[in-house]
Amino acid sequence: MPNVQNQTAYESLDGTTLQDVRDSFELLDDWEDRYRYIIELGRKLPKLPQDAYNEANKVRGCTSQVWLVATPEGPEHRLVLKGDSDAHIVKGLVALMLLIFSRKTPDDILKTDARAILEELDLRQHLSPMRANGLFSMLERIEALAASAKKQTA
Repeated sequence: MPNVQNQTAYESLDGTTLQDVRDSFELLDDWEDRYRYIIELGRKLPKLPQDAYNEANKVRGCTSQVWLVATPEGPEHRLVLKGDSDAHIVKGLVALMLLIFSRKTPDDILKTDARAILEELDLRQHLSPMRANGLFSMLERIEALAASAKKQTA
């Protein structure tokens, strides 16, 4: 695995942190087990409010339906990210993206090398091309939400 600077998530998902995901992936040799773990992560996502399931929050470029919402919080305008998907594995990938980015400032989000984290987890090689494209569409959407939030607070 590439040497990646230790990135700290500001939020856990029902007690699970990004470091927990890294540790679990190291313990789970079989990709079937890793997929099950990702699906379990997705099951921990809280449901979005019904009005969040709209076109404005939909991520383009995903085969499955994915919705992401960002709400600035506190004096540093940390973005509280929430998301959901209609597909189990993709919902788990949404959860992973939230562990990487949620509760970070827009600047921190834009500085985070999520591609390196995803490479460290070896996801690209083990996702179908369509799922990998969807994952990177989520990443682009989160970066766009952070860039927009940064402009609004400037």
